Amino acid sequence: MTPRAGDPRVEVALARSVDALPAGTGWAFEPKFDGHRMVVCRESADVVLQARSGRLVARAFPDLVAAATALPAGTVLDGEVVVWHDGRTDFAAVQRRAAAASGARARILARELPASYAAFDLLVLGGTDLRRRPYAERRERLVELLGPLGPPLQPVPSTTDRETAVTWYETLTASGIEGLVAKQVDEPYPAGRRGWLKLRHSDTRDAVVVGFTGPPSGPRALVVALPGDGTPVLTTPLPTGLRAEAARVLPPGTGEEAVVTAVGVGEVPYRVLPEDGRPTLEVTQRTTRHGAFSATAVRFR
Repeated sequence: MTPRAGDPRVEVALARSVDALPAGTGWAFEPKFDGHRMVVCRESADVVLQARSGRLVARAFPDLVAAATALPAGTVLDGEVVVWHDGRTDFAAVQRRAAAASGARARILARELPASYAAFDLLVLGGTDLRRRPYAERRERLVELLGPLGPPLQPVPSTTDRETAVTWYETLTASGIEGLVAKQVDEPYPAGRRGWLKLRHSDTRDAVVVGFTGPPSGPRALVVALPGDGTPVLTTPLPTGLRAEAARVLPPGTGEEAVVTAVGVGEVPYRVLPEDGRPTLEVTQRTTRHGAFSATAVRFR
């Protein structure tokens, strides 16, 4: 089946976290940009933009819709939407863009906070499904496709040289690069699987959401369990855009309440989520000398 954006049967590729880059040959490395995952689909009559959750978000990004009209019909891209500010990606700005509630507001934000699209895979070209083709071929076609177009649609940088990748990892944090993604050059697109490897900077981790504070229609903060430590910790308050996403993603509570202790706040009651269906959240944390935890940026994975 040829994938279409907005079709819930089309699953995007995922990555699993690792502690080091893979050794040996046959790997390609890409910077991991700090943005929102997005599928861009240029159909015969229009452009469809799809978030990883399957939600259609074209209304929030009219600038990317306009840019994507230059793509040939029957094209599907996978990538990350980012907003650049003062020489680095600004995740909060991307959240503002994604949360635009009206077309008029979205157009204003498109002028104030123009979006860029960092494409890292080409799933369909001219109606031909490329997902079974090796990464190296998909990458070559992606560069050929987007090179003549230029910003705001651009391929992410890629290298097969491990030393270059290490240099990127060590030097690009100031630009808002979260880490690196490693892909095997001869592998097909791993739809719905964690077939890629993700090396992130040490302050970013995956956590399991075990509960939330506030109403289900707009959780104020989340309670998460970090890997290797089952102790619940409270995130900082969620921004507006993430509250709306949390309301869509979180399963109904069990009706049970528990208490989490937050540094500087004390005991905070929260609603417990059932063990089945608990989502994974990416958190950027800081740890004080007293071992306190605070999420400074969060997003669902």
